[in-house]
Amino acid sequence: MQFKLKFVFLFFAILIGVNVTAQNSSKRKVLEARRVQLQKDQVYINALLSNTIRKEKNVLSELKDLDAKITSREKLIDAIESESKELGNEIYLNQLEINQNKRDLEALKKDYADMIYKSYKSKSQNSRIMFLLSSENFFQGYKRFQYMKQYTAFRKKQGEDIQLKTNELQALTDSLQVKKNQKNELLSIKKNEQSVIEKEKKDQENLLSQVKQKETKYKKQIKQFQREESRIEAQIDKLISEAIAASNKKAGTKKSSTASSTFALTAEAKILASNFAANRGKLPWPVERGYVSTYYGKQPHPVVKSLTIQSNGVRITTNKGSKARAVFEGTVIAIQMMPGNKKAVLVQHGNYISVYNNLEHVIVSNGDKVKEKQEIGTIFTDKITGKTILNFMLKNNSKTENPASWIYKM
Repeated sequence: MQFKLKFVFLFFAILIGVNVTAQNSSKRKVLEARRVQLQKDQVYINALLSNTIRKEKNVLSELKDLDAKITSREKLIDAIESESKELGNEIYLNQLEINQNKRDLEALKKDYADMIYKSYKSKSQNSRIMFLLSSENFFQGYKRFQYMKQYTAFRKKQGEDIQLKTNELQALTDSLQVKKNQKNELLSIKKNEQSVIEKEKKDQENLLSQVKQKETKYKKQIKQFQREESRIEAQIDKLISEAIAASNKKAGTKKSSTASSTFALTAEAKILASNFAANRGKLPWPVERGYVSTYYGKQPHPVVKSLTIQSNGVRITTNKGSKARAVFEGTVIAIQMMPGNKKAVLVQHGNYISVYNNLEHVIVSNGDKVKEKQEIGTIFTDKITGKTILNFMLKNNSKTENPASWIYKM
């Protein structure tokens, strides 16, 4: 009876241990997948920035590239640390389970040895045949025979349990070694990344010293760029205001402060707007592959930190020849020429507008219905830097939205 109780407690202990281990393993798989993706992203970003052409020396551009590389590498190091920590937890729990299994195996072996010894003593004192023949009646003899059968089966089961526990212990030991090797490999990758990031930060410091010597000049460049961006955004806002006014006029909406800043929607457009809103955080990227080189909102300039810049959208750096694509089904409501013979395309999704700016060639026309992920045009590649950047914005009527809140994992 005591042995059976021990076996029950052991079974539940193993069951709880397996559940904890399974949960930890699942969590580590998520961390591992994130780390692998970050490694791929880092290789992609480094390749993208290494292939940029510099016919003219551009310190600001170089610094921004280095900043992107360092940020990418720091994210990878954080991911490695998280995965390594989780792996350490698994190793610790694995070792505890091995220690428990060793104790359980010793207990099983001891109980089995005690039983064999008692069986031997019992056998020497009175044979099984005599045990059966000494029965007072047939029924008692049958019961004694059944008892001997059960006793033999129990001994066999104990032997099997010992073998099973031995196999489990060996499997856990092998698994522990694999996890230790994985952790060592992660630590090696982390060490290599830290070594590279140190070099990149030294390069960054050298470039920053050059910027400080001509900070006034670079501030003028940045402010000029910001003014140009503001002019472009004013053009886009004007197009949206005109589209809102046209929708109100068509619907016969009376002029008011609210009506002049919001679309008058048909029943079909309201459904489209509702579907668009329901996909917040799930919309596809406006490029097949790329990374955000400038985020939304007011922020210090990535190079000249003393200067604050305002971004009403995101700038996505991608491969040369990449196409901009619609983030949701909708209607092209405007194609606008921009400075430098570049173009911007505005797509309406009910009361939402997605803006794809810095296009070299456009493959849609005004009034076209587009589907999700449908190509809109080829993104312009700067001939001096070799960079291909899409300026992407989202509007809710005339109000600017943060694309990172809408685009999946931006």
